[in-house]
Amino acid sequence: MPRTPHNPWPDLPHTQHPALIVPSLLSVDFYNAAPQIEAVLAAGAHVLHMDIMDGHFVPNLSMGVPVVEKIRRSTEAALDVHLMVTNPGQFIEPFAQAGADSLTFHIEACDDIDQARRLIEQIRTRGLGVGVTLKPTTPLAAIDAILPDVDLVLMMTVEPGFGGQPFLDSQLPKLRELRGIMQPHQRLEVDGGIVPETAARCRAAGADCFVAGNFIFGGPNPAEAVAALRAAVG
Repeated sequence: MPRTPHNPWPDLPHTQHPALIVPSLLSVDFYNAAPQIEAVLAAGAHVLHMDIMDGHFVPNLSMGVPVVEKIRRSTEAALDVHLMVTNPGQFIEPFAQAGADSLTFHIEACDDIDQARRLIEQIRTRGLGVGVTLKPTTPLAAIDAILPDVDLVLMMTVEPGFGGQPFLDSQLPKLRELRGIMQPHQRLEVDGGIVPETAARCRAAGADCFVAGNFIFGGPNPAEAVAALRAAVG
């Protein structure tokens, strides 16, 4: 029986575990992906983050629909697909069919706010969660008109396109401002240079979802890395 798409964000814990750890599979060892994924989920990770790069919107290529399909067959964990692509609308249906639970698109990939509204509607009609992403240099005003309509805002704390970049301290005031205008049920996610020390600072600024790739999968023990992030953000 085909799997029914499901928006994961309303069901994820808010009070019991207010901070969510979100491993980025961009850094997973795909020759050993299944046990690594099992380990991070057992250690308390909540969502798996999948970075889709088209080599145009960002200067790199990464995984595509077949990889998401394979990961979906190996786990029932929620999959949030981060679309770093020039034409996000053309990827909604393929990734929905591949098993995504949530799609996060870049506001910078939209020609105008009406296109962003159409993307949100297209994602919602497929039963998926909706996220919108901001690059470090994009002002918060770019998402004012659609902020009430999304489940999650992803604040990039590095320039998107490559893993392993240093964290940008300049994003902390922006995080504080954004948290102040978001609703309590909406998630504020950070991605880029996330290690325990930077995660703690983002947590203090209002973030509650923490995407980490190199820190989790770049060392010898992904489960211990998840535990270290959990300890840092509470």
